[in-house]
Amino acid sequence: MALMDFIKKQFIDIIQWTEDDDGTLAWRFPMAEMEIQNGASLTVRESQMAVFVNEGKVADVFGPGTYKLTTQTLPVLTYLQHWDKLFESPFKSDVYFFSTRQQIDQKWGTPQPITIRDKDFGAVRLRAFGNYSFRVADPKLFHTEISGTRDRYSVAELDGQLRGMILQHLSDAIASSSIPFLDLAANQMEFAKALSTELTPAFAAVGLKVEGMTVQNVSLPEELQKILDQKIGMGMVGNDMGKFMQYQTAQAIPKFAEGSGSGSGIAGDAMGLGAGVALGQVLAQNLQQGLQGGAAQAVPAVAPVKPDDIIATLEKLGELKAKGILTQEEFDAKKAELLKKLV
Repeated sequence: MALMDFIKKQFIDIIQWTEDDDGTLAWRFPMAEMEIQNGASLTVRESQMAVFVNEGKVADVFGPGTYKLTTQTLPVLTYLQHWDKLFESPFKSDVYFFSTRQQIDQKWGTPQPITIRDKDFGAVRLRAFGNYSFRVADPKLFHTEISGTRDRYSVAELDGQLRGMILQHLSDAIASSSIPFLDLAANQMEFAKALSTELTPAFAAVGLKVEGMTVQNVSLPEELQKILDQKIGMGMVGNDMGKFMQYQTAQAIPKFAEGSGSGSGIAGDAMGLGAGVALGQVLAQNLQQGLQGGAAQAVPAVAPVKPDDIIATLEKLGELKAKGILTQEEFDAKKAELLKKLV
């Protein structure tokens, strides 16, 4: 009877995996009730690794190549089974294949804005997104930590976990890069490098390796983006007071056109800015005269400045300081210049 059972058994002579393109990371060779024939052939292709698991324990790991399975090529498995080195009977183990090729164009992003610390803006809520690539680097660790005894484990099943890792380390990456938010857009490669460095230990802990990381966009919430746009515009204007007030007037003209017939008060704001332009021109002329060291040069006569105009301009400057467009030092300097006109 034992001889008949032995004859009825099916033996496996060739173990291999023709990898498909469906994003499979781990695949278990179908054993059913079959056993591996002593001397069977194992083929592991490039971009693959194979793991033999016996009674729940990883026995051997094979890299790319063709192997004849004997006690000499399976020393650990032989030790676990306490087999004599001259055994000739078949044996049974689970064989798992792992794809070690790069899994490219994996997406990551911030579903909700995250809060970071920034030396220019203080606390900033930003969004970011990009892509990354990874590979299975340690199949034994990946098997014990992630894929386990499942017949198949895919990239899609791992996607949520990896995205969570990236978001968890995003703030640390920005802090370690020491790149101010205003410079992040121009230094996305450095930011991506810092993010990859932060993620490397977390990926390695589950048998993975980060192969590439890109940051394609970093953006602010809309209200903060408007302030940033104004600050950029002021940077283009420079420190000239006349140009400064002209810039603010230019920003207010579209609003004035929209609200001129609605009684919304925007017209009053634009008029206040118009007064500021005139005052800015006077200050610019006086500054030019002072820099010339009192040289005899005809200075066009200007109309006296009204106190109400100065007060209105100070109020506008205060609003700009509150929005972060002017610093405290810039505001104090302009305030001192204007108050001199009241003396």
